[in-house]
Amino acid sequence: MKRNAQLVCQHLENISREALEEYQDIIRQYVRGRQGIYALFRRGKLYYVGLATNLRTRLKQHLRDRHANSWDRFSVYLTIGDQHLRELEALILRTVKPAGNKQTGKFAKSDDLRRRFRRDMKQNLNAAIDGMFEELRPARRKPAPKKADRRTPALAKYVSAAFPIRAEQKNKRFKARVRRDGTIRFAGKLFNTPSAAAVAACGHAQNGWDFWEFQRAPGDWVYLSTLRA
Repeated sequence: MKRNAQLVCQHLENISREALEEYQDIIRQYVRGRQGIYALFRRGKLYYVGLATNLRTRLKQHLRDRHANSWDRFSVYLTIGDQHLRELEALILRTVKPAGNKQTGKFAKSDDLRRRFRRDMKQNLNAAIDGMFEELRPARRKPAPKKADRRTPALAKYVSAAFPIRAEQKNKRFKARVRRDGTIRFAGKLFNTPSAAAVAACGHAQNGWDFWEFQRAPGDWVYLSTLRA
């Protein structure tokens, strides 16, 4: 079995500022021409995190720049390559928030789920409110069972062959099948959208793209929203 690729190859932790000043030649031998992440500490607390493709120069700068009097110890983590350095730095900055860093760090391609989370929260809240006032609504005739309407099914452009889908909610499991034309067969009925099939399954408003899963590869079940991504 192939071992996972290594990121950190060497590290030097919790070294005093005085050691850097007095033994610069030795430390420079370790970091000369190397890239990695470094951290500055003040009285045992993280003060600043940075990345550098030339750690020797960067550490020397911090002995006299605006951070010079704000740290007393440092750590260095030497990495193999710099492919993920910027994202690693961003992850540290966004979770730890060191006092000396002004920027929060950005991810290059990560999808921010906040907007989607707000939307799904509103859908669930509206469904809960509707359920509370259900008894106040006039009784409606149940429409006769019918086939999916003539609108183009939402999954049509993603389907070349039929495949099964599944879902689970509150310990209940549901199985359905996406047909070649993109319609979804569930409980003997046809639905044009994943959300309509999800409502039929769980009885309340539900984002079907994040409710139903399909098997992208053997054993790899993912949400239908992956198709749109």
